[in-house]
Amino acid sequence: MLVTNATVITWGEQNSVLSNHAIYIENDVIQDIGLTSELEARYPNAKRLDAHGQYVMPANICAHTHFYGAFARGMAIPGPPPPDFPAILRQLWWPLDKALDRDSVRLSVLVALVDAVKHGTTTLIDHHASPNFIDGSLDVIAEAVEQAGLRTVLCYEVTDRDGVEKAQAGIAENVRFIEATRQHPMLAGTFGLHASLTLSDETLRACADALPPGAGFHIHVAEHEADEEDSLRRSGKRVVQRLHDFGILGDKTIAAHCVHIDEEERRLLQETGTWITHQPRSNMNNGVGAADIDHMLSQGIPVCLGNDGMGNNMFAEWKAAYLLHKVAYRDPRRANGADIVRMATQHNARLLQQFFPNQKLGEIAIGAQADMIFVDYTPYTPLTEGNAPWHVIFGFEASMITTTIAAGRVLMKDRQLLTLDEKAIATEAMAIAPAVWKRYTEFAQRAL
Repeated sequence: MLVTNATVITWGEQNSVLSNHAIYIENDVIQDIGLTSELEARYPNAKRLDAHGQYVMPANICAHTHFYGAFARGMAIPGPPPPDFPAILRQLWWPLDKALDRDSVRLSVLVALVDAVKHGTTTLIDHHASPNFIDGSLDVIAEAVEQAGLRTVLCYEVTDRDGVEKAQAGIAENVRFIEATRQHPMLAGTFGLHASLTLSDETLRACADALPPGAGFHIHVAEHEADEEDSLRRSGKRVVQRLHDFGILGDKTIAAHCVHIDEEERRLLQETGTWITHQPRSNMNNGVGAADIDHMLSQGIPVCLGNDGMGNNMFAEWKAAYLLHKVAYRDPRRANGADIVRMATQHNARLLQQFFPNQKLGEIAIGAQADMIFVDYTPYTPLTEGNAPWHVIFGFEASMITTTIAAGRVLMKDRQLLTLDEKAIATEAMAIAPAVWKRYTEFAQRAL
């Protein structure tokens, strides 16, 4: 396939803005880039996709999400409003994950993937929980992902809050899926853990012992002070130190949030090469604070950008990350736009390469995976290599994304979904939502 008449934003280590360019794709990889006239002459028989002058750039990557939370949209939470994040867990998320069965897991994924394709997000790292449907739950998610044509890393959240038997089932589901997807080009597995505050020493040891060779963990870290307080009560150690002592950290491990870590914890994360993911919209929604991403980046810690299930419009996450830290620290120099783009593109791509080591992601370059989006943006000031981050943050809107391509496959063209039937999926989800909400409400009322 030959994408023609594009204004290409390459991102990557050295961003370039290339006018009237074409991109030749073969076997899901970008094979050539050049002026449209030159590539049209070079590949006269290629199927053509005309960008009509739109901006063509790498598709978005999400480093941390929760497909399973989809049915929370519009749902009432019984009892008084949760006053803090631990109460939100008890009253919202833990009862909701208990309410999920096979059908609601499948549909929560499908509605999230519709959202992802429409918003140009083609690669996602998910963290799943459904304690009343554990065995095979990752396969159900994987089937939906393959239907959509996206790339994902999946795991199951191991926790002690539902008992030893279900913790063991979660361990087994992680191990099985990691092994089953080792050679898959679009699916990979990692080992999910909830957070230190719901994991005993015995379970952490069992998870570390069960970890397949070459794999890592995906765990929430110090999202709220309660995680640190619990770890100090359990062990006399802060969360990162406790996890480090069990061998949880490392260059294949993702530590989500890290809002309340201290300097020593940052040092351990940096020394072990552990990946941190930042989810600003979720942190604002839960009132947990703002991670010190500027400090982490200055120390060379690879901070990535996720959405924590808040919706797969990653450009909205870029904007939130840019703005949150300025108000949280009352310093307009915080969260430089170039750093936000580096997190969202370069760092996210390097993280995904831990799971897909033979794939170049997150840039328009020869040899890179053909993951790209068309954006119908008409700037009224010059858009250059240097100022592109600020055009995205202040100018781009999700409604401007017209075409989404993953691994060379067109998933959305001219705003029309090609692999997913949005209306049929929404109708099916709507039909089962009342039963999911009813089960959730019963579990939530027991938690009050």
